Amino acid sequence: MIKKLLLFIVALPVVAYLGLHLSGNGFFINALERTYLKGHATANINDHEAFNVAVIETGTPQPLARGQNYNASALTTEFRKELEDTGTAGYLVLHNGEIVSEHYFNGYDDRSQTNSFSMAKTVLTLLVGIAIEEGLLQGLDQAVTDLIPEFKDDQLGNTATLANLSLMNSGYDWVEHYYSWFSPTVELYHGSDVEEFLVNRAFSEAPGERWYYSSASTQLLAIALSRALETSGRDPSIAKYLSEKIWQPLGMNDDALWHTDEVGMEMAFCCLNSNVRNFAKLGQLMLNSGKWGDKQLVPAQFIAKMIQPDGASNYGYSTWLNYGNNPPYYHFSGHLGQSISVVPEHQLVVVRLGERRNKNKEFDTEEIPALVAEAVRLIQTAN
Repeated sequence: MIKKLLLFIVALPVVAYLGLHLSGNGFFINALERTYLKGHATANINDHEAFNVAVIETGTPQPLARGQNYNASALTTEFRKELEDTGTAGYLVLHNGEIVSEHYFNGYDDRSQTNSFSMAKTVLTLLVGIAIEEGLLQGLDQAVTDLIPEFKDDQLGNTATLANLSLMNSGYDWVEHYYSWFSPTVELYHGSDVEEFLVNRAFSEAPGERWYYSSASTQLLAIALSRALETSGRDPSIAKYLSEKIWQPLGMNDDALWHTDEVGMEMAFCCLNSNVRNFAKLGQLMLNSGKWGDKQLVPAQFIAKMIQPDGASNYGYSTWLNYGNNPPYYHFSGHLGQSISVVPEHQLVVVRLGERRNKNKEFDTEEIPALVAEAVRLIQTAN
């Protein structure tokens, strides 16, 4: 009897493991191994080692210049404590394209590669703007089904456009939740084939009618871009396209990593891993209206379109907006409090990367405004 019980105890995990895979729920195993068994309740900023990755190659590094008043003003004691308490990796302020304040915490430094999470959504739309300029895509009004014909028989999906995907009003059936095991977001993050998973789902609302934040919409936009690249005879890798069109021209200081699924598709809704200085350059590119040095990398009119509200007062094309703040700003935003804030009034770019948020504060109306306010104080004090 004891032997049978022991055999049952030993066999149970094996049966469960096989059952999850055979039932199409193998992503639970990935989630357990990458997240929960490592003591996390959700994805974390250092999880790239648990995933397959595509390398975004850099070229010749172009170091960011330090301003004349580099770190001349100290962070306030209260602000520094909050950064430390929330597991901040780094806080950096660019003013007029130069670093004026740069601080690292909790064992991180200026070369630490961490997960951008949804800040990658803004990067993907920048690539879409470039692809439109190059003629690979017809424009934001192009039908999704031109590139993803799997939705042609979907009465709602066959009216969706690329704009709907970037604006988050696509009507695609989705529940955005990062902590529930039963959320499709968890399956998207830990599943083996993101393309197969998404093209076999459906739209549940008419595109353009309701704003709903959806990682699935961004990944569909990535699938469309990848297929457009392949149709043109180019490598379908979005990581290689990012390397060619942005990473190398900006002279990033390191290669970056992009999580991929098990068949090699970039998880473009998230998971672009780089460091504080490189993320700051992405903000500066937006502030420069898509220009870097003497090269127009992204059309200026496309950047202008990205940062204007369209259907939602606080959201443009894959870009968060807070124009009611004093000073107004727009930002890239990611899970656990990743942010790149652009403050045109003061020619500022403010980057914060870290392990968690302050859950007692509203991210868009309290946390990020505090990051911006400290940056403004720093440049005003230094001057």
